[in-house]
Amino acid sequence: MKKTALITGITGQDGSYLAELLLEHGYRVVGMTRRTSTDVHERLEHFIDDIEFVSGDLLDQTSMTKIVETVRPDEVYNLAAQSFVPTSWTQPVLTGEFTALGVTRVLEAIRAVNPAIRFYQASSSEMFGKATEVPQRESTAFYPRSPYGVAKVYGHWITVNYRESFDMFAVSGILFNHESPRRGKEFVTRKISDGVARIKLGLATELRLGNLEAKRDWGFAGDYVRAMWMMLQQPKPEDYVIATGRTHSVRDFVRIAFEAAGIENYEPYVKLDPRFVRPAEVDLLVGDPSKAKQHLNWEPTVTFEQLVEMMVRADLERLSSIRT
Repeated sequence: MKKTALITGITGQDGSYLAELLLEHGYRVVGMTRRTSTDVHERLEHFIDDIEFVSGDLLDQTSMTKIVETVRPDEVYNLAAQSFVPTSWTQPVLTGEFTALGVTRVLEAIRAVNPAIRFYQASSSEMFGKATEVPQRESTAFYPRSPYGVAKVYGHWITVNYRESFDMFAVSGILFNHESPRRGKEFVTRKISDGVARIKLGLATELRLGNLEAKRDWGFAGDYVRAMWMMLQQPKPEDYVIATGRTHSVRDFVRIAFEAAGIENYEPYVKLDPRFVRPAEVDLLVGDPSKAKQHLNWEPTVTFEQLVEMMVRADLERLSSIRT
């Protein structure tokens, strides 16, 4: 029989790639969205007719329980969150409601309707924050440096708690930074690729950024959603770090992005803007994906350099088509 997957946050970057993957595997895919007066399905347009949608809200326990009762999923992927780190400082309470307590509401809905449903929680490398060891692995202590990171730690541990307390198949993927041409423009990687494309096409003259020395472990979102699915196909529930094991600075990303657009010297275009510097910076995050490679046979297929070039090319094509 065809499996059914329920995805919260389906309209986001990860949700769109995951929906594509699950459709390729023959799933019935149901996406949960919040009611809105604007169209938020841009990332899903090329396969939107293959997806079912239900309206729900992570802030409302009743709606979550009703959705699980109605959809009767085999698997639930909780990708919905207030996921933009800078916003978590200006809206810390809302971030906690969505990103922390929202996880509990989904787990409670599953426990009430059918505890046999398999559950995936989108954990984050931001939970490590001021990392106590390098590289970070599943056993590394958490030291979050933002309200978003704190909320993600709660979501992670409540998932562990339900797994151990109620014998549920509930797992967390501790995903390091993963990007794509579908990334929102508020995120630094997409801000860079979009800004570089605009400079190349004469639509802008500068790119304003914060800390260029911050280092991250960046991978391709399409690779990372494959790991999500793999976790729910295992015989027993376990948490996994998903990363490339390589680290690069924001400056590296900028340099390669400008080179991909045919601009050799980026320095005249990049301006440091204090507004984009975090109150508490996370300086170095790099993951150890050994467990995922060994247990899931998971490997990233897109290199950092290929990822940056992919994003710049996509923004150049998009902006060029708008101009013409």
